[in-house]
Amino acid sequence: MKKVDIYTDGACSGNPGVGGWCAILMYNGHVKEISGFNKQTTNNRMEVFSIIQGLMQLKEPCEVTVYSDSAYAVNTINEGWLENWKRNNWKNAKNESVKNQDLWNDLCVRMSKHSVQFVKVKGHSDNVYNNRCDELARAAIKQCLAQNR
Repeated sequence: MKKVDIYTDGACSGNPGVGGWCAILMYNGHVKEISGFNKQTTNNRMEVFSIIQGLMQLKEPCEVTVYSDSAYAVNTINEGWLENWKRNNWKNAKNESVKNQDLWNDLCVRMSKHSVQFVKVKGHSDNVYNNRCDELARAAIKQCLAQNR
């Protein structure tokens, strides 16, 4: 099985507001950068959406390590929150409806095709790929804002 690293980031100008996302995929010395924007969204949605977009690039089952600075995204997987939410009919620990359920469902579908591990990285520090993701996500926001002037 191929081993792929995916770095992801989401950003938002206003929350909610214009959002940008980026995923950088690395496999066997090859690097692929993808990014885009959403005109009305939240930061958390962009964080999860970037992971989905990264996984959508894979053409066959892979061993994937997702690197993200989003505690929301990483903890949801690594702390078992997602499984608890599904078991509790998409209610959180406070018995409130889980936000972004549409994206979490989509992510579940994408992850089911691969062996996926999540790693939390420190944002805005010395991680070159995380910084590049942030740069591309913010550039996507600027692109959207420039188009709407």
